[in-house]
Order: sequence, then C-alpha cells, then structure tokens
Amino acid sequence: MGFVDDLRGSSRLGLLVAASAATVGVIYGYDQSNIAGALLPLTTEFGLTTHDQELVATTVVVGQIVGALGGGALADRIGRKPAMLAVALGFGLFSLLSGVAFSIPVLLAARFLLGVTVGVSIVVAPVFVAESAPVKVRGALLVLYQLATVVGIIAGYLVAWALAGAGNWRLMLGIAAVPAALVALMILRLPDTARWYVLRGRTADARRVLARLDPAADADAELAEITAAVTEEKGGRLAEIFRQPWRRATVFVVVLGFFIQITGINAIVYYSPRIFASMGFAGDAALLGLPALVQVFGLAAVLTSLVTVDRFGRRPTLLTGIGIMVVANALLIVVFLAGSSFGGILTVLGFVGLVLFTVGFTFGFGSLVWVYAGEAFPARLRATGASAMLTADLVANAIVAAVFLTMLNGLGGAGTFAVFGVLALAAMLFVYRQAPETKGRRLEEIQGYWANDGRWSDADVSR
Repeated sequence: MGFVDDLRGSSRLGLLVAASAATVGVIYGYDQSNIAGALLPLTTEFGLTTHDQELVATTVVVGQIVGALGGGALADRIGRKPAMLAVALGFGLFSLLSGVAFSIPVLLAARFLLGVTVGVSIVVAPVFVAESAPVKVRGALLVLYQLATVVGIIAGYLVAWALAGAGNWRLMLGIAAVPAALVALMILRLPDTARWYVLRGRTADARRVLARLDPAADADAELAEITAAVTEEKGGRLAEIFRQPWRRATVFVVVLGFFIQITGINAIVYYSPRIFASMGFAGDAALLGLPALVQVFGLAAVLTSLVTVDRFGRRPTLLTGIGIMVVANALLIVVFLAGSSFGGILTVLGFVGLVLFTVGFTFGFGSLVWVYAGEAFPARLRATGASAMLTADLVANAIVAAVFLTMLNGLGGAGTFAVFGVLALAAMLFVYRQAPETKGRRLEEIQGYWANDGRWSDADVSR
C-alpha cells in the first residue's frame, strides 16, 4: 500500500504523469496483441498465406527498430513532451489507418508507421516517466508502465474475443485511437521534464517543474543534482562502447538482449490463437480467451519477480525464469508429439505449457530486461548501451515474427518448440557463465567488474 499512499499524496502534476504513463503502456501492449485476433478474420477476408500473415506481424517490428533507433535523438532534439505527444498522435492516426485499410499494402504501410511510433514510445515513455515522476514514486511508476503494458496485451485479446463473432478486424485494430486521443489531451497539460530544460539551459523552467512535482522537496537541491548528472553524461559516443574497457559489457548486454527475444516469447503474443488451434483447441473463447488468461499468469509472475529480485539476486532470478522456459518447451514438445487429437489431460498440459513459458519469461527476462544495461555502463554511456541492447532485442523479435508460422507448419509444434528449447538452454548457459551477480553492489563496483575484463577487484571479492 506504500505506493498507493505515496501516489495519493502526490501533486496534481504527478498524478497526470502517472495516468499518462499508464495509458501509453496500455496502448503499447494492446498494439502488441491485437494482431493475434485480427489475423484470424484478416486471413479469411484477404486470403492471406502463411508468409502474408508473418509479414503483417513482422512489419510492425521492423518499424519498431527504426523508431527505437531514432527515438532518443528525437526526444533530445524536440523535447520529451513533444515526443510523447507525437507518440500519442501516431498511435491514434496509424491505428485508424490500419482499421480502414482497403488492401494489404495499405495495411502494411500503416502497421510499419505504427511500429515506428511504438519504437519511439519504447525509448521515450520510460525516459519521460523517470524524469517527470516525483522522486518517492519514480521507481513504482516505471513498474506501473510495465504492468500497464501487460494489461494492454490482455485487453488486446479480450477485445478481439468480443469482436470475433462479427469478424470485425477493423475495429480490433482501430479502437486503439480512443485511448490515444485521451492520452494526447493529458500530455498537452503537462510541462516538459526538468532534465530536458536543464539540457537546454532553461534552469528557471526546470526549477518551476520540480516545485510543481513535489512542493515539499528542495527544488534547488534537485536542480543541482540534475545539472551535475547532465554534465557527467556528456561525451558518450556509440563507438566508445565497442572499445576497451567497455567492449565486454557491450557484448554481454547485446547477446542477452538477443536471447531475450529469440527464445520465442513474442511468438506466444503474436500467434497464440494459431498455437492453440494447432493443439486442437477451437472456438473464440479458447483461441482468444485462453491467450488472455496466459498473460494474466504472466502479470502475476512480474509482480512476484518485483518482490523477490532484490532478495534472491539477479542471477538466481534469471536462471530460474529461463529454467521454467526450458521445462515449458519440454512439456510442449511432449504434447505435440502425442498427436493432433489431444483431448483430456494433454489439452490441459498444452495450456499449462504456454502458461509456464510466459511465466518463466516474465519472471526472468521480462523483469530484468534493462537492469544489466543500466548497471554495466557509466552514466555517459548508459543510454547508448541500453539502445544497443534494445536493437538486438528488436532484431531477434523481427526474426521470430517472420519465421514462426513457417516453422510451425514445416517442423510442427514439437520441432518448433524443440528449437526454442535449445535456444533457451543456450541462454541459460550464457547467463550462467557470463552474468555477474550485482545485487547489493554499488554502480561503481559493477562498472569496475566490466572494465576489469569480467573480474571483481580483490576489495569487491572480499565483500
């Protein structure tokens, strides 16, 4: 209840930031999952082949890569608030364009542009929240954004289920314009962040924003901290993360980012109805309701991880999550090998397998996705390192979206999840061999570990 009490005690500006962040998170999550339901009637109406379906799903991810690569520069150039407003307007406009598309090329163009918007939001929204939120609820609001994203994924399946009887894929895709319009109106009422004002030398505006966010805080002291941090972060360049002493840290976060997606989580998000159909499930309740239920379990796993990660540490959390994914893949292989007419206990086990897959991911990878990138680099390189990890993450996501249905048709469910199982085992080995335990260590110690070629100093080891 501490977060709720702190939020209730926040200023009006703090509450608007929280509401805006949550709404953007819901829209982002909704736009991830709504295609799963829309593909069913889309395939019938346009006669989509397997390749066409993969292309519709993948186009958004390609757009995300483009948007993510330019999102940070956009936010620095025009400001956090204008970038967030552009995200909200883009969500609305391109969702509507997707809903009224009269041909597949138009739909692909709309979804690419929607993906660019999503990519920008992935970068800008967490920055906007981190820089705008009151100090006492800043971490909680970042968690709230992640939780809102999962809620949006669940909503995408439930809306698709509600509209499945009429086969109304246009409304499934276009309805995201409604919350997008609402969040645009909320953002118009917000100032830019104090940090961006400092970057532009507008210290009076920065002090005014800090005083509005938390009238009880010392605005001048916070302003001095922000100014010092901005000065420290200047000078970071992309090439520097690929040179010593940071090359090892870069390789680690890039490979970790790639493993996060190549192990297949978004195959579950994008194609759950197809997976359930291949197990023998039928009917809208099963094909769209069960994927939503799977994500509810995933939401519970996120909450559990938030409680346990600082108690058990990074490595145990990651290894446990990946281990659950390995077990899930093994279970799904058994279910698919048992044949297409499952029935009874095997049908239940198929659902359990997908739940375990999602729970394992959200408990491990999903909860710790940005922790190592945030800890491994000094302040001037932190955003650059996170961007490198995000790019690897999105490239792997695009690969999975582009080939999953082909794999499912060509290798069958058993072969497909065998591939994901091998990748999960490789990810587990990589984490076991390369990931340091950073719980309770200062950032300077962690950065010293990477700068020292993956070894703790004698003083750190003796702690």
